[in-house]
Amino acid sequence: MTPDLPFVNRRRLLCGCAGLAGFAALGLAGCGQDTASSAQAQAPAEIQPQSSCSLDGMLLSDYPGPKGQIRFANVAEVQWFCDTTELLSTLLAPEQVRTVVSAFVQDMAKADWEQPRGHWIDARQAVYVLGSRRRGSMGPTAISFASDADAQAFVQQQGGRALRFAEIQPAMVDLSGGAQQDTRM
Repeated sequence: MTPDLPFVNRRRLLCGCAGLAGFAALGLAGCGQDTASSAQAQAPAEIQPQSSCSLDGMLLSDYPGPKGQIRFANVAEVQWFCDTTELLSTLLAPEQVRTVVSAFVQDMAKADWEQPRGHWIDARQAVYVLGSRRRGSMGPTAISFASDADAQAFVQQQGGRALRFAEIQPAMVDLSGGAQQDTRM
């Protein structure tokens, strides 16, 4: 005995294939949009007058020193940091479970210390100077550079120690007591 199979004629077969092709086209169009929005999420944003720190609400433009930004997966807004130590603490926190799409800090060999704008570099590729005499918005800060040579030149002038991102341990960027060192709050 042969099982009763539904009758499939040429028209039903072609309509079914056309429907599948339509779904595939929609899927590819969606992929293109994801790629475009993904590329946008990978690009650094620029500080605006109203940009404020995601941790404490401080306006970035009111404070000197290097700034940072993180884009998390499924979060539309850029998460700003008025100090690179805050950004590093967030990236290195063992309890950090959000997926990081991109993270940027400023190349302080190029950005103005008092009013840093632009000059964004990948936070995980930067060289940081810790323990220098320079102070950021929250007191002691991790000063970010695109090149080791610029970081070493800074160390010669301001002291501290140059470290790559992979060398920084969470205890080195502990935020406890940071606000106590800010005399402008």
